[in-house]
Amino acid sequence: MSNSAAFLGVEASLTGRRWVGPDDHHERLAEAMGQATRLPLPLCRLLAARGVAPDQAAAFLAPQLRDLLPDPRSLKDMEKAAARFLQALQRREKIAVFADYDVDGGASAALLLIWLREMGHAASLYIPDRIDEGYGPNIPAMERLAADHPLIICVDCGTLSHGPVAAAKPADVLILDHHLAAPELPAALAVVNPNRQDEDGSLAHLCAASVVFLMLVEANRQLRETGRRGPDLMAMLDLVALATVADVAPLLGVNRAFVRQGLKVMARRERIGLRALADIARMDQAPTAYALGFVLGPRINAGGRIGEADLGARLLACDDPRAAEDMAKRLDILNTARRDITEAVKLEAIAQAEARGLDGPLVWAAGEDWHPGVVGIVAARLKEATGRPAVVIGFDGGEGKGSGRSVPGIDLGAPIQRLAEEGLIAKGGGHKMAAGLSLSREQLEPAMARLGELLARQGAGESGPRDLRIDSIVMAEAAGLALIEQIEAAGPFGAAAPAPRFVIPSVAVSPRRVGESHLRLTIRAAGVSGLEAMAFGAFDGPLGPAFENAGQQLFHLAGRLEINSWGGRSKVQLRLDDAALAS
Repeated sequence: MSNSAAFLGVEASLTGRRWVGPDDHHERLAEAMGQATRLPLPLCRLLAARGVAPDQAAAFLAPQLRDLLPDPRSLKDMEKAAARFLQALQRREKIAVFADYDVDGGASAALLLIWLREMGHAASLYIPDRIDEGYGPNIPAMERLAADHPLIICVDCGTLSHGPVAAAKPADVLILDHHLAAPELPAALAVVNPNRQDEDGSLAHLCAASVVFLMLVEANRQLRETGRRGPDLMAMLDLVALATVADVAPLLGVNRAFVRQGLKVMARRERIGLRALADIARMDQAPTAYALGFVLGPRINAGGRIGEADLGARLLACDDPRAAEDMAKRLDILNTARRDITEAVKLEAIAQAEARGLDGPLVWAAGEDWHPGVVGIVAARLKEATGRPAVVIGFDGGEGKGSGRSVPGIDLGAPIQRLAEEGLIAKGGGHKMAAGLSLSREQLEPAMARLGELLARQGAGESGPRDLRIDSIVMAEAAGLALIEQIEAAGPFGAAAPAPRFVIPSVAVSPRRVGESHLRLTIRAAGVSGLEAMAFGAFDGPLGPAFENAGQQLFHLAGRLEINSWGGRSKVQLRLDDAALAS
């Protein structure tokens, strides 16, 4: 538990959490920022927390991709990879794209397929089945592809696939990836990966689609050097943004610029597949980072999780409206089924983890016949609920396949890779925020104990799992559209750059139940009209019942301020995270 004073004196909120606010140092920085920039204090607190100096504020609030885009040639093997890619195009060679089955893999594959199609060249797509083949290249698939494809490009996978890459001879293999690498790389023609051990780590935050995008930037550069033009890459940033958010890449530096620009591209609704998916998901306003991560991303992932592995990638690359509509409907159906499976596994996993204890550096659960396509989602739910790295494993017979999710500041991928090197699991790897592993029943307990030990060395579990971080107070009468628009200029918000959490203090509310479990609060305060708070799933926990008989009681409300657009009108809404009685 934090040693700082509880924010507004809230030691135990309605959900049992302790509120922790900004420290005195950040308050001084925010006040100095406000004096220098004349920006609102809540925004200054956010900028100070992001480490932005007053003279950097204007550039931070309006980032330009051209200023932040790294030189593709700063990555090892990049020039070689782009040159071989263009050589295959020039020779009209058959190209195979071997991709992971998640959003990042699908978007990475779609970038290549679309770029090649605009250059008049088709490519083959291969995405392995999650259950039958597992993650990444496998020897039989690579041998089949190599038989009639002189070039195989592995995206969002391949960095640890020594055997399958060797089996692809005589084909050339390019690897465009971001997962943690071992000291020895596969015998590919090129391995472009910012997480190679011989890289400096400055681009380690890129997802695979960003690596692919940089390779296409380099390919276009090499084309220009010969007097030719490549496709418009700025128009493809919607795919990069989608992958960046869905893969939980930190929204810092160039990633933030990718997502900001990509959202603008997506708002034009020119990508046939994404337009069809947005329509089936009933997205009726401009896309946001939240929509990428929680509306579009899960649907694209659904095919790889429980259905057709390549369905998401094919939708993203689709240029036929009718086919796109059919695929979007299929993904939506699969996503509904995925939610049902996830809920069943989640309930079992939470009960098991609670029985084991939630106070250690690692939270984990393992069960029989838990679908391997949902264990990552359940791990994310455990992580969110406990503030700890979480691992969830499903066993089929004696073999277990698991997935882990981490919290900011704790690297999960490297410790899991170390378990594989130490022989405590069959295989494993990933990146800082997410990783996968395979192990036997006999390995389970020793591996989880060792993983907890490695995570504890990084400080996992030291903060109170029930602490709720508060960024600033906003009085109800100040929570207007102008302020929220200014705050959103500091976004997009996501991994490593969470949306600020504000407290609206000492207000009366009128509660109304929405559906089975949701809660809407109308905030009653002098000079305030139409300000509401929405708490999704409130009646699944203590918040809903606590507000049912609110009467004239005053509450502190904690949550994230957002603009809710409906029917052509916009208003401010607080997405409620927690609340406390105002003494």
